[in-house]
Amino acid sequence: MAIEVRIPTILRSYTGGAKVVDGTGDTLADLLTDLDSRHSGLRGRLITDAGTLHRFVNVYVNDEDVRFLGALDAKLSDGDSITILPAVAGGAFGFAAAAAISSHSAVAAGASSHSAVAAGASSHSAVAAGAGRHAAVAAR
Repeated sequence: MAIEVRIPTILRSYTGGAKVVDGTGDTLADLLTDLDSRHSGLRGRLITDAGTLHRFVNVYVNDEDVRFLGALDAKLSDGDSITILPAVAGGAFGFAAAAAISSHSAVAAGASSHSAVAAGASSHSAVAAGAGRHAAVAAR
């Protein structure tokens, strides 16, 4: 049973620089144990001490998030493709925080002009649009 695993750049030091490695296993947990036997330390970067996936690691089986497939108990088949992606911070929460800070700064400075607020809003919109593009790229 051969399963292709795509390794993100940050974890390639465990695979000797390989972007893609093959492994075997009936479940994701079995696959990670198999990979760790050939690429020591890799499993420890993905699994917590409690035996669950780290929340900052996203794993996909054939483009499906394993959290919806049973996490480590997700069933695997010969020919499956696994993608490991580190989570990326930012997005909507970052946009909301930036907007709150901007609004607070404008009020504190005594800015009552709608143009100052509108200018800030349009730059936040550009940031949000950029964040959306980054999220779309990360999902690929």
